[in-house]
Amino acid sequence: MANKKEKWEQNAKGKFYVDQTCIACDACVTTAPNNFAMNEDEGHAFMNKQPASTEEEDLCREAMDGCPVEAIGSDDEPS
Repeated sequence: MANKKEKWEQNAKGKFYVDQTCIACDACVTTAPNNFAMNEDEGHAFMNKQPASTEEEDLCREAMDGCPVEAIGSDDEPS
């Protein structure tokens, strides 16, 4: 489960975030490309933009559920 205390500073402010356990698998970027981006230099994903619609939020939740290392968190999930 993602740890809010270990989230990347690059995350856009808001309820979704990526923490430092990210392994740069690119699954979240593939699932929700409008919201996640990859920091190629540091080798991790981050929330580039918080969801602005129900559709984007659904895709972010899908990315969170599909993260192989549970590096994506949400403020409405226990941490």
